[in-house]
Amino acid sequence: MRIISWLIWIVLLLTSCSGCYGNEAKPKEDDLLHVKSKTDHPSKKVILILVDSLMYQSIDKGIQQNKLPTLKFLIDHGQYYKDLVSSFPTMSVTIDSSLLTGTYPDQHRVPGLIWYSAKENKIINYGTGPMEILKHGVDPVLSNAMIHLNGDHLNAQTLTMYEQLNKVGLKTGSINGLIYRGTVEHTLTIPEWIKGPTSLPAELKVKGPDFLSLGSFSNPLEGVKKMPDTLTRRMGFNNEYAVESVKYLVRNNKLPDFLYVYLPELDHELHKKGPSVIDGVIKMDKQLQSILNAFGSSKEALDQAIIIIVGDSGMSAILPDGKHPVIDLPQMLHNYSILQPGAEATSATDIALAVNETMAYVYKLNTKDSLKDIAEIMKEDTRIDFISWKESGWIHVIQAGTSKEFTYKPNGDITDSYGQSWTLGSNPDVLDLHINKPQNTLEYREYPDALKRLYGALNSHEGDFLVVSAKQGYELSGESSPTHKGGGGHGALHRTESLVPLIISGTNDKPDHARIVDLKSYILRLLAKPLGKSETTN
Repeated sequence: MRIISWLIWIVLLLTSCSGCYGNEAKPKEDDLLHVKSKTDHPSKKVILILVDSLMYQSIDKGIQQNKLPTLKFLIDHGQYYKDLVSSFPTMSVTIDSSLLTGTYPDQHRVPGLIWYSAKENKIINYGTGPMEILKHGVDPVLSNAMIHLNGDHLNAQTLTMYEQLNKVGLKTGSINGLIYRGTVEHTLTIPEWIKGPTSLPAELKVKGPDFLSLGSFSNPLEGVKKMPDTLTRRMGFNNEYAVESVKYLVRNNKLPDFLYVYLPELDHELHKKGPSVIDGVIKMDKQLQSILNAFGSSKEALDQAIIIIVGDSGMSAILPDGKHPVIDLPQMLHNYSILQPGAEATSATDIALAVNETMAYVYKLNTKDSLKDIAEIMKEDTRIDFISWKESGWIHVIQAGTSKEFTYKPNGDITDSYGQSWTLGSNPDVLDLHINKPQNTLEYREYPDALKRLYGALNSHEGDFLVVSAKQGYELSGESSPTHKGGGGHGALHRTESLVPLIISGTNDKPDHARIVDLKSYILRLLAKPLGKSETTN
């Protein structure tokens, strides 16, 4: 979880200068007393393991080299999809929100890792990189990530998996998931060394699933089992912490009906070294095997539970420095007065930038220029893929490097493979749409579920703004946003960053569609299904 890693790094820097150390308060949670599922519940338990930035190319490569025996076992005894469509932008908090609510951002209202709030006249940042965190301020970034993300920003009218399962009396759990809103009250304990340089209270009351593990901020196993949650281990936001938590629940017969597990470490490696490296996948494969062994054996694991492994986004290889991979948005838009990180917009502020690696939001604030005027400037850079905005009910998409413009809107006589209908203007090839005119259907190619995903981002929050997506190999930058030259990046709409693997073992039931937003309804269906003979023997 890069968010927590950067925050720890910065807070340590601040505390080392200010001397704000003290005794850490200990959380007092009773999750283990009520997390166990009902013994008379007729269906298998479901364990959903999200591996940050897991790609099917890495799985195939590792299996071919005989280095991923656990994933191979799960694939051989289950279902393997290489084309699960992620949310957009392809950034963790937005994807997690889509996964756990079954909706795109137009409904769950978490637009990205960084975005501009018209209500607060400032940028909302959940922790994009060290320099941006310092400039935006450690206090607001921590408050956004720890308090407002689940408490205010995630749409209260859109039920999470935890809230919906609670309504039918099922037990749920989350291990290190950033999106955790549920119905059970918990206390997050903020260590003194973090509380010192910020305004955060010593304790935060939050609502989550029955079992809420959030590193050392909420550790239900404290006093029961020694966990890797020190500062050097990212305060528990690491794979070992998550895996050991799962193993404890399994071995002590405390497994809830639904358990979400987040494994963050692969993402760190790929951002630094690029998406072709598989060392992290090999390590993760061994950790998965230790979870299966906790049941007694791999076979017993699938007899007792449905195990789902899923990635959240793909990752593009960012070109090295000499290939000019970074698209400098402040330089490109230098004629405008740009909102500075940490500042509040005034009547003199023309535009605001919120860069999500290979995707960005560009906000029109007080400039007299239209969104199209700004898009016309940006389209001259051929490293940009496309620029899009909404106007009078239509979505406009301009292809960078050309004069092609495509428009569309929901509802119409053309239907896509997900049963969604659209009205299309000219130049649908801008989004590489294949139209079957006799049947009035369309197929997605380079941009999976492009119409709905782009619509979701453009309607995810208030304001007049552009969506900018970079071509493969390039990434966008703002005033102080992190870059990954020679490494990996994601955020964009194209298939490399949008298609992720999905492995389902322990059931023959299949999801209706291979999309992140369809997994919630699929899991709800699994948990409502009585066990059959074929399910118990797999």
